[in-house]
Amino acid sequence: MAGWDLAIVGAGPAGAATALGALHTEPGLRVALLDRAGFPRDKACGDGVAPHVLDRLAEVGVTGLLDDRVPVARLRLDRGGRGVDRTMARPSYVVPRRILDARLVEAACAAGAVLVRHRVRDLVRGPEGVVLDGAHRAAVVVGADGAGSVVRRRLGRPSARPALALRGYAPVSAGREHAQVIAFGTARQPAYAWSFDRGDGLANVGYGEVLGGGPAPTRTALLERLEALLPGASRDGTGWKGHHLPLSGARWWPPAGRVLLVGDAAGLVNPMTGEGIYYAVATGLAAGRAAARAIVTGRAGTAGHRYRRAARAHLLPHLRHTALAAHLCRSGPVLDAGLRASVRDQRVFDDLVELGLARGRITAAVVRGLAAALLPAGPAAPAPTDPAADPAEER
Repeated sequence: MAGWDLAIVGAGPAGAATALGALHTEPGLRVALLDRAGFPRDKACGDGVAPHVLDRLAEVGVTGLLDDRVPVARLRLDRGGRGVDRTMARPSYVVPRRILDARLVEAACAAGAVLVRHRVRDLVRGPEGVVLDGAHRAAVVVGADGAGSVVRRRLGRPSARPALALRGYAPVSAGREHAQVIAFGTARQPAYAWSFDRGDGLANVGYGEVLGGGPAPTRTALLERLEALLPGASRDGTGWKGHHLPLSGARWWPPAGRVLLVGDAAGLVNPMTGEGIYYAVATGLAAGRAAARAIVTGRAGTAGHRYRRAARAHLLPHLRHTALAAHLCRSGPVLDAGLRASVRDQRVFDDLVELGLARGRITAAVVRGLAAALLPAGPAAPAPTDPAADPAEER
């Protein structure tokens, strides 16, 4: 049986970030990245990478990761033929996960992690460690194995509220070049189609919606809804893949002990935008640091408590704001007001981008903008009190 200090189940952005966080904190740790796939490999995703992700990776010495990619500065938001088209405060990137994930795994391995091709099916916790499939033993295990996480199920943790999305690659449609374009649905909420220019003549295109109590829509239905919102976006498209998104809520309480959950496995996907890579990297770094500190002090069982304290301090206030914003966006008039306010005020636009891509909040500027757009003749509403303080993340 192979022995490790830290075993990470899943080698996507959350898993690779966990390894990087742990090895940056304690370079001598024995860290395994266990994944059922070989790299590079495709992964269904919108492929958007916010600059905040690169900021976090720079903290553990990973720089220049996307220097060869074309940044995208324009973001267009549309609903029913009306919307806003502005330049973002900081450009984002559109990077296929086949490229992004392989580079992150390479960075983790360069830091000292060992990539092991293994599909984890079982997990047994004991007083001295955690055993995976009777083949790997570790002092701490981190579940970074995505929306269908085996680790989460073995812990008996509930699944998050799901959304379903379909993604493909198609030639960039005329008028959508050099931009990330999102068209919100008018018949059902929340739902939207997207076209994200990769910078190489192709766009990542897709459609997603929150699942209700009925049967999930078919691939044909998802393609039809994509075309209805972004005509021509799917023409000559290939590589169509469906995937589930475990949407975050206002409450998040990571488990304590030797087994941690990060990224999609922890149910962390922005309920407004479907963005999950920032959460994956942020929670991965926090979990890796917490695990490393617990292991080197001889108290591996405290890893979960350390991680919970750091990750909640970093993300919980933001999660409460995104949950409220997602609830408000179910109302068509409120969503339209947000678009109108973004047309009028760059600050409102920038603050909404922060809320959707990283760890922003509903700011006073956003509240005033919404109030003015909804009640143009009335006084602006007062700024809300933050539902939580924002203590600095544990380092």
